[in-house]
Amino acid sequence: MNDDALAKRRFAMINLVRLGGLLMVLAGIAAQQGVLPLPDPIGLILVVLGLIEFFALPNVLARRWRTKD
Repeated sequence: MNDDALAKRRFAMINLVRLGGLLMVLAGIAAQQGVLPLPDPIGLILVVLGLIEFFALPNVLARRWRTKD
């Protein structure tokens, strides 16, 4: 696999992780507002995990994939 294809795949993966985190946050907010039939603590957990996934996980992936010189 060449470097361009690998970089495109990693870029797509980071963006999918961010999208998943955003969807978790939105689902948690919907649960808190009563739109989704989930208990309030589950909604809060979804919001917190979604924020962690959105902000922290892409940095962890990028650090793991960083090339060593």
